[in-house]
Amino acid sequence: MEQKVREYVEGKVKELMEAHSCCAEAKAACQSWLEAVGTSREAEMTGKLISELEEDIMPIDGLIAFAGSEMGAQVFGAEQAKGVLAHAEEIKAAGAKYCDCPACAAVAAILEKKEEMLV
Repeated sequence: MEQKVREYVEGKVKELMEAHSCCAEAKAACQSWLEAVGTSREAEMTGKLISELEEDIMPIDGLIAFAGSEMGAQVFGAEQAKGVLAHAEEIKAAGAKYCDCPACAAVAAILEKKEEMLV
């Protein structure tokens, strides 16, 4: 991976780890990747990081379905779920493919560099 790409991804990985919406599994994968940067394990951990992030990013249709469900109302609270649903429908109409919470935004930015990361 080129140094410029590594530095970009490193910054986004740190952003992801700081995001309130980042799950524990993604944080662990990020930490493992950061520890492997510059070592013989970097390529292996890059693959694992990408796999984890591809599993974690929330497609916009999934967010819409969740926010509009009973479970979404339980997790977010009824009023906030309505707001999340409206926001998700709005960004989908504008062309969004994924949730735009801080964690998903960082993941999307990292995954945009996927091909460059695997070089």
